[in-house]
Amino acid sequence: MVSLSPPICDFGRPAPDFDLPGIDGARHSLASVRGPRGVLVMFICNHCPYVKAVIRRIVRDTRELATLGVGSIAIMSNDPTDYPEDSWQNMVRIARELEFSFPYVLDRSQEVAKAYGAVCTPDFFGYNAGLELQYRGRLDESRKDTAPENVRRDLFEAMRQVALSGKGPARQMPGIGCSIKWRA
Repeated sequence: MVSLSPPICDFGRPAPDFDLPGIDGARHSLASVRGPRGVLVMFICNHCPYVKAVIRRIVRDTRELATLGVGSIAIMSNDPTDYPEDSWQNMVRIARELEFSFPYVLDRSQEVAKAYGAVCTPDFFGYNAGLELQYRGRLDESRKDTAPENVRRDLFEAMRQVALSGKGPARQMPGIGCSIKWRA
């Protein structure tokens, strides 16, 4: 397993559009998931220990962000060939077990991950109402283990700021995660 950190936020970069199948049987696009005050695009998977360490916090934070007008979507771009835990069936199971309140979609071609410049799971892209990138950092200080409950909620606080002001914080801590499993 290769651990990577995404590059720093490229402020103002527009959000690439997509049209991907969700585990709910519907297709989801940027327009269908954006909220009136922004959108959080997350690249996650099922097998990564970094995702497993924060997935319940992702569910919590996205629910709270929805009340601030920020929509969310999770995209699974890994090639599940060597990682069966990332299969469609397991995507459905995980989303149901954890009661995802956001669409969980499959980027089978990996073109969406490439368009966003996603490098790892988790990789978070926070956009304002104008779909301009304002956050590309960590969820919190968790790594392969969940950080204590009282740590700063970096992603949530940044996206709350984006929802209220349209601008993300100038200082952002990079995330870390497993490399995306690209097709050969």
